[in-house]
Amino acid sequence: MGHHQTARPIKGKYFDCFVMIDIYSRYIVGVKVHPAESAVLAAEMMRETFSIHGTPQVVHADRGTSMTSKTVAALLSDLEVTKSHSRPRVSNDNPYSESWFKTLKFAPVFPERFGSLGDTRRFMNTFVEGYNHNHRHTGIGLNTPADVHYGLAAGKAAERAATLAAARARHPERFSTSCDPKILAAPDAAWINKPAEAQEDEPKLAA
Repeated sequence: MGHHQTARPIKGKYFDCFVMIDIYSRYIVGVKVHPAESAVLAAEMMRETFSIHGTPQVVHADRGTSMTSKTVAALLSDLEVTKSHSRPRVSNDNPYSESWFKTLKFAPVFPERFGSLGDTRRFMNTFVEGYNHNHRHTGIGLNTPADVHYGLAAGKAAERAATLAAARARHPERFSTSCDPKILAAPDAAWINKPAEAQEDEPKLAA
């Protein structure tokens, strides 16, 4: 789970944006924008997200005050979810979240400043919808997060392989290999701070 600030109309003032990512599919399962950071609202977002997408085995979060709060810790403990946090002063310990926020902030449509809380929420919801369903991510075989999250990627990979095989058969001179490009390969699992006891077990996904 990641937390970031977005600029308000008044210089030096910010809204707080919470984003929850399924790190295997890169699908944004939850996004909320609030006037200020709040442990109660962060826990509420987690409950809502879990009710829709299921409760994960692990939640990795930054070290914002809401993420390290007793409120969030109690919720995760009650749900028997393992809690993982970025190390203090280590900026890349939540790489999936940081990568996504970089994608967001460098997008041509990202404004320098938001007009209101409502404007910010509408923008984020629209951006997340486009990212989930249209963004083809190199880390997941150039699939969209939605295709991977909802189990459609395997079928589309088979279609791609058949199309490439047919193209090779028609024009073998255009291809230097009989293998599909590595960029189309999807990962078997994704982890942040993989637990030691899971090393020899079947991979478990962290959300």
